[in-house]
Amino acid sequence: MNKASKRMLGKRFSMLVMLVAMVFVILTVSMGIAGVVTFIIFSWNTIPPLPENRHILIIVYMVLVSIIIGTFMTMFSGRRFLRQIYELVNATREVAAGNFNIRMKSGAAREIDIITRSFNEMVSELSAIETLRSDFVSNISHEFKTPISSIRGFAKRLKKDTLTDEQRNEYLDIIISESERLTRLSSNALLLSRLESTEKLSEKTEYSLDEQIRRAILLLDPQFQKKDLEVNAALDSVTIAANDEMLSHLWLNLLGNAIKFSHAGGAIRVVLEIIGENAVVTVSDEGIGMSDEVKKRIFDKFYQGDQSRATEGNGLGLSLVKRILELENGEIRVFSEPGRGTVFTVSLPLR
Repeated sequence: MNKASKRMLGKRFSMLVMLVAMVFVILTVSMGIAGVVTFIIFSWNTIPPLPENRHILIIVYMVLVSIIIGTFMTMFSGRRFLRQIYELVNATREVAAGNFNIRMKSGAAREIDIITRSFNEMVSELSAIETLRSDFVSNISHEFKTPISSIRGFAKRLKKDTLTDEQRNEYLDIIISESERLTRLSSNALLLSRLESTEKLSEKTEYSLDEQIRRAILLLDPQFQKKDLEVNAALDSVTIAANDEMLSHLWLNLLGNAIKFSHAGGAIRVVLEIIGENAVVTVSDEGIGMSDEVKKRIFDKFYQGDQSRATEGNGLGLSLVKRILELENGEIRVFSEPGRGTVFTVSLPLR
C-alpha cells in the first residue's frame, strides 16, 4: 500500500471514529437526561401509581424519552455539522455559474476544513485561469487587429491610379510583411495553446543536437544577412533524446530574438557543450540588452520590452521557449544589461 492510500485510509478511519464518538455522546447524554427526568417524575408522583411490573414500564418510558431527546440532539448537532456541507454545495453552484470570487470559511471539523481549503485552492486556480484566458483573448485580438488594419489601409491605397510603381511596390511589400506577421502570430498562438494543454511531450527520439542548431542557423541566414550579422558557432557533437520538432521551434525563436535586438553589423555567438548530464546551449548577442524590469517579464505572453521593435514580433516566442523547456525538463537563464547585449543559457537533460 502506497503513502497516498495510507493517508486516505487514515482520513476515512478518523472520520468514522468522529461519527461513532458523536453518536455515542448523543446516546449517553440522552439516556442520562432520560434517566434524570424519569427519576424526577416518579419521585414527585406526577403520574398515577404503576402496577407490579412497573420496572418494564419504567424502562419503556426511559427509552421513549431517550429517543425523543436523542432525536432533537441529533437534529441540532447534525444541522450544525452539515451546515458547511450545504454552504459548500451552494458555493459550488456559484462557481458553476462563473463566480470565481467566492471563498469558504474554515470548518470546525478537520475533514471539513480539508475540503474547504481544497475548494478555495481550486477556485483560486480557476480564477487565475479565467484571468489568463481573458488576457489572452484581449491581447491576441489586439495583435490581430493592428496588421489587419494596416493591410486594409494599404490595399485601399493600391486602388488609386495615381500611384507610382515605386509606391505600389512599397505598399505591396508592407502587405506581404503584415501577412507574414499574421501567419507567425496564428502559428505561435496555436502552438502555445497546444503546448499549454499538454503535460508530456511524446515522440522523443535520439538525434544530433548540433546538426539541428546548424539547420536553424541556415534557415535564418537571410535575416542574418539582412542586418549584416556575423554568426560564430562553436558546437560540440551532442546526441540528445528529445522531441525534434519542439526543440527546433525553441532554437528558431531564440536565434530570431537575438537577431531582432542586435545592432546592424554586430555578432551573435552560439555555443553547445556537455556539462555533466546536460547539454548546455548559449546564445549571446551584442544588442540593446534589457533592464531588470524587462527581464522579469520577458517570458510573459505578448510582452514586448522594446516597443520600437513591436512590429518585428508578437511577444509569444519566449513564452513558447519557456513552455517547451518545461515539457522537456530543461531550464533557461538570462543575463543582460542595457546596452551590453543579452545571453540566454539553455540546459537540457541528455536522456
